[in-house]
Amino acid sequence: MSASSERYTNVAITLHWLIAIAIVGMILGGWYMGDLPDGAPGQYFLYQMHKSIGITILLLTVARIIWRVMNRPPALPEEMKGLEKTASHLVHFGFYGLMIALPLTGWLYSSVSIKLDVPTVLYGVISWPDVPFVEGLKTESASSTVNFIHSKLAWVVLALLALHVAGAIKHEISAEDGVLKRMIPGLFGKAEKPAAPGRGAITAFGSALAVLVIVAGASPVLSLLSGAGQAVSADAAFEPNWTVNSEASSIQFLGIHDGNPYSGTFSNWDAAIQFDPDNPGNGDVRVTVSTTGVEASQKLYADSLPAAEWFNTAAFPTASVEILDIAAAGGDSYTSTARLTLKDLTVDAAFPFSLEIDGDVARMNGQAIFQRKALDLGQSSDPNADWVAEDVTVDVIVEATRSE
Repeated sequence: MSASSERYTNVAITLHWLIAIAIVGMILGGWYMGDLPDGAPGQYFLYQMHKSIGITILLLTVARIIWRVMNRPPALPEEMKGLEKTASHLVHFGFYGLMIALPLTGWLYSSVSIKLDVPTVLYGVISWPDVPFVEGLKTESASSTVNFIHSKLAWVVLALLALHVAGAIKHEISAEDGVLKRMIPGLFGKAEKPAAPGRGAITAFGSALAVLVIVAGASPVLSLLSGAGQAVSADAAFEPNWTVNSEASSIQFLGIHDGNPYSGTFSNWDAAIQFDPDNPGNGDVRVTVSTTGVEASQKLYADSLPAAEWFNTAAFPTASVEILDIAAAGGDSYTSTARLTLKDLTVDAAFPFSLEIDGDVARMNGQAIFQRKALDLGQSSDPNADWVAEDVTVDVIVEATRSE
């Protein structure tokens, strides 16, 4: 029996332990998430982290497979029986298959899930698209089937892990040359350096990075093709007597998601305003708002809003607002009604505002509160407001110059 044996390369060892720890952590985290009631604090964050780490495992696996092809792993101890060597190779191939299958089925489930119909944003920074061409699988039965396969693969991983650990321990305590020191050098004895220096790091990790860039790059390309940057204009049957200063004006929305505040801004909108402070009742305001290209406090929200259950920007790229029944309420205060039309649904909400006019420049601050259910927002994934609060507050600031 030799006193030492050849160990794995540093890259192989690092990838082995990173992926192993991540997979075990993902399985434990998945069980924990599955036991949480809908709307539990932090649940949304856990789902996003679960998906982020899953895609990371997939990318690291790409690097690991390429590294293994380019760098021969050390041979198994000569003392191992032929059947044991065959079993060892089968377990390793099984692990590689699962390292690909687990993330892919998780990605597929995220893409077809009705309950969790939200975009994937890796670590809150990088948009990751759904699996393409699977819209037909977005049903309760298909989604449940994919989730069943994904969850059961975790048990297969645990079974192989048990075999893997048992085999390693068996060879460590038997008369054979142990194998643990080859993957944990220095802890279980001396191991020789790899026979040849590692090669192909740029190829392995560059390929993983290329996958990330190609797949993640699909989202912004599709956004550009949708025409999100086209400026909108407010059409009105009257002649406006005020011109909006867009640089000093804003329409912002606010609410609560997963117990935390969120906010967003409509960056592309226009208003036609006809208003006489001496006769506010005859005032008329028409606003057109682009629902594409919304800026939000988190990338997850910006990526979610174009979906069919939210703004459905593909079918309804704009929303419109009419300000009706304007009446003076004393001093600089006014009351009015904001009539919002979104996705062919029209909802009225009280819209009190303050107005200050200095010469030919006017500055208005107003606020309206709308309910998601009345506007059919998020009713597929969150009809009971478990994650996203029902009320959405809209704050409006307008600076305008008299144009007559």
